[in-house]
Amino acid sequence: MINESVIEQAIDELFAKLEFTSRPEGLYDPLRYMIGIGGKRIRPRLCLTTYGLYRDEFADGVLDAAAALEIFHSFTLIHDDIMDKASLRRGVPTVWKKWDSNTAILSGDVMSIDSYRRLAQVAPNALPAALKLFSDTAAQVCEGQQFDMEFEALPKVSMEDYTEMIGLKTACLIACAAKMGAIVAGAPQNDCELLYRYGYSLGIAFQIADDYLDTFGDSRTFGKEIGGDILNGKKTWLLTKAMEKDETAMLGAISMPVGTPGLNAARIAKVTELYRELGVDEDAKYEILHYHGKAMESAAAIGLSRVKTELLARYADKLVGRTR
Repeated sequence: MINESVIEQAIDELFAKLEFTSRPEGLYDPLRYMIGIGGKRIRPRLCLTTYGLYRDEFADGVLDAAAALEIFHSFTLIHDDIMDKASLRRGVPTVWKKWDSNTAILSGDVMSIDSYRRLAQVAPNALPAALKLFSDTAAQVCEGQQFDMEFEALPKVSMEDYTEMIGLKTACLIACAAKMGAIVAGAPQNDCELLYRYGYSLGIAFQIADDYLDTFGDSRTFGKEIGGDILNGKKTWLLTKAMEKDETAMLGAISMPVGTPGLNAARIAKVTELYRELGVDEDAKYEILHYHGKAMESAAAIGLSRVKTELLARYADKLVGRTR
């Protein structure tokens, strides 16, 4: 087993030493910028955590796989920020804002390609399964993003449709990270599948927490402007739940005009007020804990030692703790 302190050290060293092609600078500087601004590194950390359940040291290209997961995730963020017209990411200007949209699109593309180049370093015996998982997941993430964009044009979506969307857009990649580490470590197939379910449930919880923090978080710690989802008309867990409770009031609030600082602030304030009145802020916290519980049910079903199960529990707790 590999303990958390060793994993943390490996993560720090991996991304401190990560290198990209030097020229042309206009293509690769945004990649260095995106990785350099940091992040929670939850996907590579989960990959190394599940790998460490079955191995005592890092080998077989697992560090390359962990880097591939983070680089692919960063690529999706670059493109998401363009589509969402987001100006801040992790408290600093987004790539398209710092450079321009065309640069961000092309740099994102090469970032996606780079992730596959790194994943190809996985040991030959694990590579076919790793590549299939990664490619299937990449397509699912794009499907989820398309649903997310289509939802913006609809007055409301069902909770079932919303959950399917975040399952594709967010949860699948976290589930991929959990299964990826196990695949590279040579874990039994049943363990790999249960770890995928563990990661998937955590991914749903993580996205609901992200939706919650977009309204009720602190921009200094959240790293993004508060209320961005409200201004952009994005379908979030909070909005979907609120529409179930009082569709008329919510439609009135989200149709308030925007475009100036004053109008923007007014819409955010009204929607936030309604969320509190309808209790969806507390509903979201409950749902996060629900999915956290599902994740731990999957972890318990693997039959690992108590120490290893507790390691998975601590990882899950860190994601849930963002909204406490």
